[in-house]
Amino acid sequence: MSEVYIIQNQDKLFLSKQRAWLDGRDPASLYRSAHKDEAVNEKFEVNAKDYSQRVSLVRCPLNERGQPQIDPDILPPPQPKASQSLSLALDEAGTDSEPGAAAPAESQ
Repeated sequence: MSEVYIIQNQDKLFLSKQRAWLDGRDPASLYRSAHKDEAVNEKFEVNAKDYSQRVSLVRCPLNERGQPQIDPDILPPPQPKASQSLSLALDEAGTDSEPGAAAPAESQ
């Protein structure tokens, strides 16, 4: 097995083993199949789950560690980590109040 198939969407993100979309910087976590028919089936399942996705198969050679070697030209810009984006969203939402504090009552 010297080549595998991976799945990429219209935003240049790659399908992970956990069915999440990743930027592909960690090839060990990406979905891959040595068989094109299995990859086509997975592509069909992804499209059936979310019809707005435009996914395609990408054939990649394997590196010496047995992981897909993705062409840098097809990689998207690095994605922010989930914990960083969550903390930024909480900061923007205004978390000045104490946890568990009651919301102010509306005046009539």
